[in-house]
Amino acid sequence: MGRRWRIPRPAPGRGVPTVTPFEIFFDLVFVFALTRIVAFMGKPPDPVAMGRGLLLLMLLWFAWSGYLWLGNETRVDLPPVRLAVLAAMAGLFVAALVMPAAWTSGPGLDGPLLLALSYMLMRAVHVSLYYWVSGPMQRLRLRRFAMASVLAWVPLLIGAVYGGWAQTGLWALAFVIEVGGDRGVVQNRFGGWPLRSPDYFAERHGLILIIALGESFLAAGVGVGVGVMVTRPTVLAAAVIGFVLISCLWAVHFDRVSPVAETALLRARGAQRDRVGADVYSLGHLPLLAGVIYTALGFEDVLAVVSAGDEPGGQPLGWPGAVALYGGTSLYLMSTLLVRRLSGCDGGLAHLLVSVVPLLLLPVGRSLPALAAIGLLAAYTVGVALLPRIESALADRRQGPTSAGEP
Repeated sequence: MGRRWRIPRPAPGRGVPTVTPFEIFFDLVFVFALTRIVAFMGKPPDPVAMGRGLLLLMLLWFAWSGYLWLGNETRVDLPPVRLAVLAAMAGLFVAALVMPAAWTSGPGLDGPLLLALSYMLMRAVHVSLYYWVSGPMQRLRLRRFAMASVLAWVPLLIGAVYGGWAQTGLWALAFVIEVGGDRGVVQNRFGGWPLRSPDYFAERHGLILIIALGESFLAAGVGVGVGVMVTRPTVLAAAVIGFVLISCLWAVHFDRVSPVAETALLRARGAQRDRVGADVYSLGHLPLLAGVIYTALGFEDVLAVVSAGDEPGGQPLGWPGAVALYGGTSLYLMSTLLVRRLSGCDGGLAHLLVSVVPLLLLPVGRSLPALAAIGLLAAYTVGVALLPRIESALADRRQGPTSAGEP
């Protein structure tokens, strides 16, 4: 009898503490899908589409998060796992392409059904790979998790067939079922999934947020189709102000929040580390991305209004665009507070007030020309980004010289 050929089982454990180029490639496809969610929510923004876009983001986030936990368990950039992950990436790419038609049945293949099938492919590949590389105890939990995922596919497919509000309700139900069986919520509280590579885990979440901040705003600027209008001073000014806004959002998180979260993750041990990874990163970073997407949507609306208007600063934004711009920024700032709290650091009332101010400014921004509206918000975020340095300088001035010989 001939020898039976078997595919070697991947080695357990990550082996390297940093994110590999292959995983960055995966994340770029994921962020491309996020930019397509911005395109789905429309120009100008539509309230119903904004809600449905959030639902798409939540489904994609938990699908992507599963592959991050898989990468924490074993190397995904090495054969044979890499080939299967590439198949999941192809599904994610197809999902991104059809994202603007997520609720419409246009010519050709059905958009909602393609999106549902692509999502199912991603989840099926993830569960299969995770089961393959796991030990006996984890496989027991994975069976329960897989049952929840398969159960979620039923409303996903039925919703894709019916469309409209039925699709919205059924896909929301699918998300609830997924969350109920996902490692990030219920399962982590009752047994947990081991977080083996905290450095990798923190780095990859940081990278995905950086890429999302850059690519979402880039896609908003390109997607609005300003073309030759970008040479107009008002359009160019709006673009530069948007760049200042996104830079400040980056600084707020990575200067003040990300170090706190990473320190909490590295200091935790055992089951506590698993919970910090699930709560601070798998859950806490989802509203951060939602804030980025909504702010980018508002920025896109500003560019569209400024480039199309005859007035120097453009017409005032509509309520959906203003809510996306100011509400998205507020959501982002509130999410940094959530990440700090989940990391064991009390942000305090002052941090909460700082997060709420953009909502208080919303009526003002709604009444201003579009260029002035984004300028007001950018000026506020500059102050938020510089606030720690201002407080530090004032504290040093109050303390004065520490000895008589100092100047």
